[in-house]
Amino acid sequence: MPRFRLALALCVLCGLVSAAEPRARDLGVPFDGTPGPLNAITDVAGVAVGQVTLIEDLANGHKVRTGVTAILPRGHASYELPAFGAWFALNGNGEMTGTAWLEESGQLEGPVMLTNTHSVGVVRDAVIAERVRAGGADASGYWWSLPVVAETWDGELNDINGFHVHPEDAARALHEAKGGPVAEGNVGGGTGMICHEFKCGIGTASRRVRVGERDYTIGVLVQANYGLRDSLRIAGVPVGQYLRDDRIYSAPNPNAGDTGSIIIVVATDAPLLPQQLKRIAKRAGMGLARMGSYAGNGSGDIFVAFSTANADALRDQPLQQASFVGNDHLDGLFEATAQAAEEAIVNALVAARDMQGDGGHYAKAIPHAALVKLLKRFNRYRPPH
Repeated sequence: MPRFRLALALCVLCGLVSAAEPRARDLGVPFDGTPGPLNAITDVAGVAVGQVTLIEDLANGHKVRTGVTAILPRGHASYELPAFGAWFALNGNGEMTGTAWLEESGQLEGPVMLTNTHSVGVVRDAVIAERVRAGGADASGYWWSLPVVAETWDGELNDINGFHVHPEDAARALHEAKGGPVAEGNVGGGTGMICHEFKCGIGTASRRVRVGERDYTIGVLVQANYGLRDSLRIAGVPVGQYLRDDRIYSAPNPNAGDTGSIIIVVATDAPLLPQQLKRIAKRAGMGLARMGSYAGNGSGDIFVAFSTANADALRDQPLQQASFVGNDHLDGLFEATAQAAEEAIVNALVAARDMQGDGGHYAKAIPHAALVKLLKRFNRYRPPH
């Protein structure tokens, strides 16, 4: 079977399987806050997610375990109409392209793309090519793009130096992006990722928040690839101190450091200005800290936040007006961001499945029954509805 057809078949299969996997709440993990209907980033109206999963055993013995995830703030209109946005690096041992202009302009123009560390360039170029194909020049008269593409390193399980992500993979993730449920675990850019020495990957969650007389949604999607086992906490339970088997980094090397990364994407329909969105992005780190992360020196913990509100204020016109939530009323949105980031990471852990990877490396998923037993032991189990 040709590579494209094999990868596509695996992409569809993995997406269907992951979408049906249990989530953290199904196991009785307790969380604060009220999720949206899907408990996903796509609860923010207009946001679309596309994922291409590449799993292939090559004739030369190497194994492909990688992919691409695309988040489109305004669906397939994201090229034509930007969104207010901001980014924040809790620890910058990683890459997110396009952040200089995002910082300068306060506008996210186009999608947010997630992939592996050594495929950032090809995905970036593919987004530009799709922008050119998508239509005419922008208001300045030019076809140009500074895409936001972020990475985490999947080289433990993936033949990362084989450069197996191709432009057509990124293009397909963009074309197939849609609303609705989001597949989690071993999918998209998260296919080969490892978190707290368990198999991990993509996870998502959302929260509903009332500000004054209006309800808003915070949605989070993570590509999680950070952390050692010892520090792992789930719902306050020191899980990493009890589930000690299959520690792929710290068992062979007790002095191993935290050399992973995590990308957190925060979406909201609350009307927020760029400087407020930077404050939202920072709060994603609070959810990460609840999991036991300390943002180690070798970890790239980089977050981006955007708002789908104020669309008219971002059209090309000399005088623009935007509404925004007052700073004194942001606390509920801050709390929701931390809550959704935490749950998205746990969902990524719970949805992932064991994976045999390149070089004979093997990553075990977190054992569900053992996790439930620990939650009950620490009186943190909440029976699923």
